[in-house]
Amino acid sequence: MKAIIVDDERLARNELKRLLENFPKVEVIGEAANADEAIQLIDDLKPDLLFLDIQMPGKNGFELLAEIESGMPEVIFTTAYDDYALKAFEYNALDYLLKPIELPRLAEAINRLDAVPSTDQRDESKKLGQSDQVFLKDGEKCWFAKLSSVRLFESMGNYVRLHFDDQKPLVLKSLNALEERLDPQAFFRANRKHIINLQWIEKIEPWFSGGLLVTLRGGEKIEISRRQAIRFKDLMSL
Repeated sequence: MKAIIVDDERLARNELKRLLENFPKVEVIGEAANADEAIQLIDDLKPDLLFLDIQMPGKNGFELLAEIESGMPEVIFTTAYDDYALKAFEYNALDYLLKPIELPRLAEAINRLDAVPSTDQRDESKKLGQSDQVFLKDGEKCWFAKLSSVRLFESMGNYVRLHFDDQKPLVLKSLNALEERLDPQAFFRANRKHIINLQWIEKIEPWFSGGLLVTLRGGEKIEISRRQAIRFKDLMSL
């Protein structure tokens, strides 16, 4: 797995490289001292993994991630501050490490990489399923969200609103384009405006004109159109 270390402290980068020598599966292919250097390296080298410091001069680690346009690598945050570590954890990064980094704690983070494919193994045409993780940015806020936690995708013109936990960020993408990327066995196009996560359905009721009304565990009530109700019943039947 190809990795890049991003940290403004040279000694911290060197220490992390030394620790990573204990893990042959991780190959450090580059390092950067700030966000601008890192963006260029990520574009050029397309790493599988970032070890990313959060507080750096200029752009911080979260702002760096917001500038990555494609090929989002896995991210392990590194930080000397508890409050930043908690924030990184809430964003569902692969892991975070509190400096000074200790070898046993680093080993825990590396062990989480076993299920992560390398860049060469990734298929960009692969449908996104429940276990996949996506990077989201809305204004100044960023998230790493597991698709299993997203219960509803709602069309808002040229944007789509994602409903997960108590968050509802907007992303600049059409619902049609999003539908093409999602696994149809996990996410169902209920109507013109909504895609629902099938795992979040709590209740199904008959509705007007042969349609259905589903209630999600988040409380949303979504109408399945008559035409889609036929597909829904076929999909959900034995």
